Amino acid sequence: MNKRSIKRRTLKLLAAIGAIGAVALPMGSSAQDAYPTKTVRIIAPVAPGGGVDLVARTVAERLTKSMGQSFIVENQSGGGGIIASQAVARAAPDGYTLLLGYVGTHGTNPAVRKLPYDAIKGFTPIAMVGGTPNVLVTSPSIPAKNLKEFIDYVKANPDKVSYGSAGQGTLTHLVMEQLKEETKSDMVHVAYRGIGPAITDVLAGQTQAMFPGLAAALPHLRAGKVKPIAITGAARHPLLPDVPTLEELGYKGFTGVQWYGIMGPANMPKPIVARLNSEINKQINTPELKQKLAGEALETMPMTPEQFGDYVRNDIAKWSELVKARKIEIE
Repeated sequence: MNKRSIKRRTLKLLAAIGAIGAVALPMGSSAQDAYPTKTVRIIAPVAPGGGVDLVARTVAERLTKSMGQSFIVENQSGGGGIIASQAVARAAPDGYTLLLGYVGTHGTNPAVRKLPYDAIKGFTPIAMVGGTPNVLVTSPSIPAKNLKEFIDYVKANPDKVSYGSAGQGTLTHLVMEQLKEETKSDMVHVAYRGIGPAITDVLAGQTQAMFPGLAAALPHLRAGKVKPIAITGAARHPLLPDVPTLEELGYKGFTGVQWYGIMGPANMPKPIVARLNSEINKQINTPELKQKLAGEALETMPMTPEQFGDYVRNDIAKWSELVKARKIEIE
């Protein structure tokens, strides 16, 4: 074989290799463009029922309809959300295993506990869904009609006022500790296993105050069984227009809410993240879904993935600072 023949065969071989490469690239891209091509799991880090489960199922239902593929919810409770979060962090970052993250898994837990996962580096923020504020409520036995009167009463009765929470290190615990820090007041903390028994005891007068999420407190507020004193968030809530925010009462930094958002394992493909973010934002901006969530005291909070990631980082930093200031230690 002469040199010219060898050269021609070499050029043909190189051209064939180039063609294979050219075909391979669009195939990978088109696979992402076609997402999803099979069932997507959204892991809810709680037992069925409650706000986290409700949001997960609402998102799954909407995405199933809008993306033409099944989105199903799997409940993996345990460890205050740690078990589910760890499972998602270890999953393949292909968009088929997602997490309904919330302030517990990616806000307060990282601030108060050593976790088997990195709440920031171990996840891909996809889309914020919404949040509900926390409302300071007191039992009718407390002779206070507003925040000033409540704080004055607490200071005049040291160690006689107790407050309940859904557990050590939960948002209901840390928000009240934040209030104690800002007002230089003191109340005895009584930690319960969940929001239900904590509310039961404040209704019965076993504890005198609490800082539950508005969604959990609303039925009891409407029944007049507890008194609303103040609320977190940047603005008054439409369901409690007469209840002032802590911000407007002069206590800065009480803008936090019980938030919920969709996350995936770290290093998810950007096109899949962008598609999910676009679809979720589209759904939570519909009047029908806004109204449905508003009935549960949830306000939608559309964000880009980058904005959601910044929100999570800032939330962890905020609660970490408070935990350090209050010397809160949880094994």
